[in-house]
Amino acid sequence: MTPTPVRLALRRTLKQVRHVRPVHPRAATGLVRAVYRQVERDFGMLAPPTALHSPSPEVLAAAWTILRESLIAGGRASRAAKEAVASAVSVRNACPYCVEVHGATMAGLVSTEDAAAITGDHIGSVTDPEIRAVAAWARGDDSVELPAGQAAELLAVAFTFEYLNRMVHVFLGPSPLPPEVPESAAKFVRGMLGKFLRPGTPPTPGAALELLPPGGNAPQWANGVLADAFGRASLAFEAAGARVLSPAVRELVENRLREWTGEPRGLSRAWVEPLVEALPEPEKASGRLALLVAFSAFQVDESIVDAIDRDDSAIVEITSWAAFSAARRAVELRLVKAGKEKTPR
Repeated sequence: MTPTPVRLALRRTLKQVRHVRPVHPRAATGLVRAVYRQVERDFGMLAPPTALHSPSPEVLAAAWTILRESLIAGGRASRAAKEAVASAVSVRNACPYCVEVHGATMAGLVSTEDAAAITGDHIGSVTDPEIRAVAAWARGDDSVELPAGQAAELLAVAFTFEYLNRMVHVFLGPSPLPPEVPESAAKFVRGMLGKFLRPGTPPTPGAALELLPPGGNAPQWANGVLADAFGRASLAFEAAGARVLSPAVRELVENRLREWTGEPRGLSRAWVEPLVEALPEPEKASGRLALLVAFSAFQVDESIVDAIDRDDSAIVEITSWAAFSAARRAVELRLVKAGKEKTPR
């Protein structure tokens, strides 16, 4: 457990969230309060990537549920293997914020050299064979076989970070450290952050399930608690999308995802405009945001978000629906490319 003074200091990093205003812990009630308590108990700190969802309580609960039950709760896969997957997926998605956080956590679980090799995208030089294998798989090497009995857990971690990377690109900057921290002190602060985030005994699986009603479509590769967690989260994200996006916008994004084979969109946003042209004028802004989040979240800037004349809850719900839909497709593509219609459980 992170010491209370440190936990309170870390809460101040919520000021780094852009475009929306997270619920402050002292103002949290109901579902938001319940999630915040679980986050600080099981993760050690109220991390901005989780708290940024708080304008929409159900979406907050869904995002925390998939993070807790995939990465944090105990299971067959070690926390070191899970952090290696989280870090390598974040490297592939060019999400420096997540690379820094999970690289710091990983440094307390594997050798410093192996952690640096993964975050520096030099996976071939990782000395631990298990960590090297799962990191290579997460980075995109589909020839790697995931360890027997661990595939569902590691796929769940990859799914979660395909989702979180997109949300972090939109709502957070490149580093978890406050901008006022001088570069001369940054190495020391990162080391302290890694110590605070170093996990102890893994919490029991399933505690987050109570935050959401049962139901939803669980992915075929999931089982047990993971199937329940992702099913419940799917239900919450789909409900959020239906609240804030028209059927035409959702169909547009879903059709483009169905056709997507994983290729990056490049640095220009020009590809978006022909796609939204057929939408009614009032829906173009939300369609533009949803498409960018799904395919190229790093391209979302203030002009894209400001064009959405909606409250913070709607902004979070648009982005979370698009990010979850894209994460689901990204994992489906991994299975297709590996030639596995059914993932080992």
